[in-house]
Amino acid sequence: MGDTIKKKIKSIKIDVDKCNGCRACEMICSAFHANPKYSSNNPARSRIRVIWDPLRDIYVPVYAGEYTPAECAGRDKYVINGKEYEECAFCRASCPSRPEFKEPDSGLPLKCDMCEGEEKPLCVEWCITDALTFEEREEEVEVQPEIEELEAGLEALIDKYGLDKTLETVSRLTSKT
Repeated sequence: MGDTIKKKIKSIKIDVDKCNGCRACEMICSAFHANPKYSSNNPARSRIRVIWDPLRDIYVPVYAGEYTPAECAGRDKYVINGKEYEECAFCRASCPSRPEFKEPDSGLPLKCDMCEGEEKPLCVEWCITDALTFEEREEEVEVQPEIEELEAGLEALIDKYGLDKTLETVSRLTSKT
């Protein structure tokens, strides 16, 4: 076992019984992540999505987790109040088998960054029903080298388009500057 350190773990606790499906969390998240910040609102850029069935009054906020280059083997189904849901509906991962949690222009995976630089995630701040609450705790974790954001993005592009096409595109772009 490797070295361990105490790390502050941030998470969003979701109380689905309180969510009314207003999607304010999606709106503020997409505005926060617009470039420049707050300049536009595109829910496809949001790092949180509300899975909903308004006729049955079911709303489930799900925020984006880690990217996974492989599809999962689980294809379970959940029945909630008589409505059947695919397991993928509640999954936080950005993966090749579904469009959720991918940047709409580039296809790069999105991950919740807890509104880095803010005191707490804005989706929590803007939730009028308190369905979302921010939690911090300390845990001992193994020290692992962190993958740079650029490296993770390049890995996603290579997985999607292949190494040769990615290198060709980078070469073409760098020759323009």
